Amino acid sequence: MSYDANIMPTPHLPTAAVHHALRQLGTDVADARKRRRLTMQIVADRAFTSRATVQRVEAGDPGVGIGIYASVLNALGLLDRLARLAEIGADPVGLALASEALPKRVRLAKVRP
Repeated sequence: MSYDANIMPTPHLPTAAVHHALRQLGTDVADARKRRRLTMQIVADRAFTSRATVQRVEAGDPGVGIGIYASVLNALGLLDRLARLAEIGADPVGLALASEALPKRVRLAKVRP
């Protein structure tokens, strides 16, 4: 299945960038599983899901819920990295926007008697 980057995203059709990121995540999950010498069935059992679902995760299927991705990452001991994805220190755009919003000067409020 091929995705056109110019097509507007819908709930059922992710952008090309999303599709690419999920495929890369799936490849990385598969590599992590293989480095640990674990079968898909063992990961499925540890993630409380089916082998077919683990196969879909490793294929980067956008129809798989994020909870399943999290369960598979947890089964591989990688869940802590998911929890840090959007933390403030890893968000250069957010940090830049927050810095731009800082006031130029800070004045103390006048105290009224």
